Amino acid sequence: MPLSGLAYDTETPAGPSPANSVQKKIILLKPRGFCAGVVRAIDVVKIALDLYGAPIYVRKEIVHNRHVVDELRTAGAIFVEELSEVPEGARVIFSAHGVSPAVRAEAKERRLQVIDATCPLVTKVHLEAVRFAKQGYTIILIGHRDHDEVIGTLGEAPESTILVSDVEDVDRLQIPDPDKMAYLTQTTLSLDETSDIVKRLRERFPKIIGPKTQDICYATENRQLAVKAVAPLCEALLVVGSQNSSNSRRLVEVCEKAGVPAYLLDDSSEVRAEMLKGAKTVAVTAGASAPEHLVQELISHLQNEGYTELEEAEIKEEDVRFTLPSDLESFTPRLHRVRT
Repeated sequence: MPLSGLAYDTETPAGPSPANSVQKKIILLKPRGFCAGVVRAIDVVKIALDLYGAPIYVRKEIVHNRHVVDELRTAGAIFVEELSEVPEGARVIFSAHGVSPAVRAEAKERRLQVIDATCPLVTKVHLEAVRFAKQGYTIILIGHRDHDEVIGTLGEAPESTILVSDVEDVDRLQIPDPDKMAYLTQTTLSLDETSDIVKRLRERFPKIIGPKTQDICYATENRQLAVKAVAPLCEALLVVGSQNSSNSRRLVEVCEKAGVPAYLLDDSSEVRAEMLKGAKTVAVTAGASAPEHLVQELISHLQNEGYTELEEAEIKEEDVRFTLPSDLESFTPRLHRVRT
């Protein structure tokens, strides 16, 4: 029962199925997994380790995935929460989620050698915040409090920025000049939830303006659209991703909103029998910071549980790449293309 716009590749095992068996199926969503910003950030750490050797310090998790962080830690990266943990004059990498100007100033004061792995799409939001603040706008930032990306964006113009996380927050806003307002969003939000918040902002403040292009990143949007498309075809969705991954959690929420149970898993070891109970068809996807090998391990686990038919459903082809930071790009001839 393919949906319009989805391309399917089907694999089935050789040999007939027993007449009394129930054929159980996996629908593997595409696009899934690493986005261009994540590929770039991981490459930055690996290339820095190759060039300069261990240790290389990384402020916060380079991306929000436990397996990725553990792998890089084994390779020699040292992850810290704050720059005060980094020896003066040492080399430090800023994570894909970005940092505030205060963090950059602290790094300069402590003579740290900074390599910036901030996702270019996050940098876009930072630049928009600076521009709106300089023009005298009150900025409404739509996002999740305490998320690393939001903390960095808030730091660009703290006196001009108000954080909202839901429609109720919008209803509580008291703005001194409602005619001079702008909104920005965290890049990893739910499309539907953000749309509801923006709609309410426009209802309350008709003159509010937004960014020229949406801030929610292409990978977040594509993975959510794929989940929406496949939800009517499955009885459960398994999302590979860590609990602190915002975009992964949004995939679970999108599926549950469509009325289908969804579960966020770090890896196949977290699959529980109750997740698959009554599910003849299980869909599988991965958040933008989850490695593909974890997806393949989950597929193997499901096949061992009797899900012998495999379909890949592609909603949109992704071919996005970001160049490396200038201080690393000259050291390598390779430009890395996102592959899922």
